[in-house]
Amino acid sequence: MRLILLGPPGAGKGTQAQHLVAKYGIIQLSTGDVLRAAVAAGTPIGRQVAEIMARGALCPDDIVVGIVEDRIKEPDARNGFVLDGFPRTVPQAVALDRMLARHGLALDAVIALQVDEDALAKRIESRIAQTRARGGTLRDDDDPQVLHRRLLAYREQTAPLITYYQLQGELQTVDGMAPIPQVTAAIARALHDVAAAKAAKNAAPAVSPKPPNIAAAKKSAGAKAKAPPRRPTTPKRSVAVGKKSKKAAAASRPRPRKAAAVAARRSVGKPKGRKPKGGKPKGGNARRH
Repeated sequence: MRLILLGPPGAGKGTQAQHLVAKYGIIQLSTGDVLRAAVAAGTPIGRQVAEIMARGALCPDDIVVGIVEDRIKEPDARNGFVLDGFPRTVPQAVALDRMLARHGLALDAVIALQVDEDALAKRIESRIAQTRARGGTLRDDDDPQVLHRRLLAYREQTAPLITYYQLQGELQTVDGMAPIPQVTAAIARALHDVAAAKAAKNAAPAVSPKPPNIAAAKKSAGAKAKAPPRRPTTPKRSVAVGKKSKKAAAASRPRPRKAAAVAARRSVGKPKGRKPKGGKPKGGNARRH
């Protein structure tokens, strides 16, 4: 199981991470602890981190992701892990997704502990008073001013992760202001719902495509084969008809008077009889027998 715990400082992420480690047999990955372990081991990334921390600068995202990647390769991380305090920004979350994809892994859930900041400040003040009453040593973040600065940084940098993982469908929200046992039980219910949803999704049968209707296809093909061919369409004769109509209109048009008179004179001058053979017409000059 691979989980992320989100929440502002003092929300109880460390306490709930310990319960998850004991219940599921996974490891807790706190980036601060991992960075200090890498520096102590003297690894190449650890030496690079030591130089950055000596300058008082923040470790780049790729270095932090590289350290987390080296840690999840170890044998004790085979059952999974819970990330506490990482990722802190959306770019770190994107880098984490890419790193997990390279190893064929994916997150199972992201648990966000929702708290009221005013109530959280009162909780810190109560913890400070109880620690002083016992004579114990205060933590570095047991300071209202330090808490205020960390809350501002959380709202600006880490709170957008809520939307990022919500859009991916991986976010589970839990009331972090409830007593610790109730928060633990709420996280267990959320993880149970996630596991049930994934099991139902994997068990759902795949929808197979509808088999083709072979008989209907054959019948349709036979009908197309027997269908008579279409009659050829008659070409339009608008142009030829147009020409004929022009000639007919010209023939029916009346001739001018001058042209009609010339035609009449020509018809009068021509002989009506047929010219006999031999070139001479039959008449009085013919020889009598």
